[in-house]
Amino acid sequence: MKVIVGLGNPGIKYINNRHNVGHMVIDELQRLKLKDKVLKSDKYMNNSGLFIKKLSEKYPKMLVSDLYIIHDDLDIPLGSFKIQFGKGPKVHNGLNDIYEKIDTSEFWHVRVGVDNRDPENRVNGYDYVLEDFTNEEKIILEKVIKQICNQLVN
Repeated sequence: MKVIVGLGNPGIKYINNRHNVGHMVIDELQRLKLKDKVLKSDKYMNNSGLFIKKLSEKYPKMLVSDLYIIHDDLDIPLGSFKIQFGKGPKVHNGLNDIYEKIDTSEFWHVRVGVDNRDPENRVNGYDYVLEDFTNEEKIILEKVIKQICNQLVN
């Protein structure tokens, strides 16, 4: 059985942030009523490892190879995604915390592209991921979320 976890920040003020794209995918997966475990991390992004560590303690028979972590990725443009085993973005503090807390990166990374910055006037990544998606970006994102869900369900 898959264990699918969406990363993000708790609280209403973060709900439409790029950093919360993992939670957005989970919302759609929960609507599909899968038999797999489908969860949102309840920790702030940079403390995501605490949630995963507690999850692994709660379900000691869970294989890390059955774990799918859904997260934002600035290495991938908005409108694209990758599902890769053991491979995440160059820099992601939430994932780094998970790697540290469970002592491995050998799980499935569902890398959702969120980068739509102007190449001539690039906002730094730390600030950018805490900004909300624009209405135009939400339209693109809806399509990507459906594609991700189709791949995770099948």
